[in-house]
Amino acid sequence: MTDTLTISESHPYISVVVPARDEAGTIVQVVERTFAAYAEMGCIGEVLVVNDGSTDGTGALLDELQQRFPALRVFTHRRSQGMTAGLQKMFSASRGEIVILIPGDMESDPLIDVPILVRYMEAEDLDVVAGWRQGRKDGKVFASAIYNFVMRNLAGVHVHDGNWIKAMRREVVENFPPLRSDWHRFLLMIAAQQGFRLGEIKTPYKPRPAGSSKFGFSRIPISLLDVLVVKFLLTFSRAPMRFFGGLGLMGIVVSLLTFLYLTGLYVFTDTQQRPIFIAAGILAVISVLLFLVGFLAELIVSQTERIESLEKRQDDGIASLH
Repeated sequence: MTDTLTISESHPYISVVVPARDEAGTIVQVVERTFAAYAEMGCIGEVLVVNDGSTDGTGALLDELQQRFPALRVFTHRRSQGMTAGLQKMFSASRGEIVILIPGDMESDPLIDVPILVRYMEAEDLDVVAGWRQGRKDGKVFASAIYNFVMRNLAGVHVHDGNWIKAMRREVVENFPPLRSDWHRFLLMIAAQQGFRLGEIKTPYKPRPAGSSKFGFSRIPISLLDVLVVKFLLTFSRAPMRFFGGLGLMGIVVSLLTFLYLTGLYVFTDTQQRPIFIAAGILAVISVLLFLVGFLAELIVSQTERIESLEKRQDDGIASLH
């Protein structure tokens, strides 16, 4: 490890975040082996777990583990709110210089994977490191391949396993926007869009020893729609006129060319194409409306930026008072 390791328990070097729902068969191993990884690495670390509406005794086991591990912090949702909500809470509460996402099902062994991710991040001076599952043979390999293909070709995230364990520096986590439902799948995409340095490293995989997966094939179409939304927001959220104005400009150009064609057709051949004329007129109206939507979106973005600036100045003023 580097010489910059923090030795204070109130400022740990590593925070491992674990979303857990009905993981009574594995959660004890995950927590124990994470703290064993810290001991093996010779660093101070914490573990954060969100008990997301578990009904199988996961909560009771976490209570017992807290008695043994003071650096274990547990957050409880009385009913399931989803993985993204749990991660948002743990990211905000984490204190480590490196934040690592590990599942609660022991498909990833933290005793092995935490050192792999951290050492590779430090050696290559990366901001984000994604694990690449080796030996995976479960029934979701095909669905995962579709997801990763879309991520590489649409989002430009050139990793083989975008929805698996990952280590992120503190700055990356602090720069995540508010995450919507199921956006935990797009953390790499968001980080890449913000200019952080990404890498990946092979990590071992083994089937979960207990419990059952919470994810099925029904999430494939939802994920494809979500990736389009995330791509749009990351690309155009600060410049919406580029999107709406671009579409409007293309529509106006097409409608004008169509009108010119119809005018020439009428002048030289005395032929009328009324359906095409009506369609071109409708396209022109839609294009103007797209421009108006773009202007309104720009006004909203401008006001949002002003509010963010005021909030930042207020936070800086409060921080200076302390």
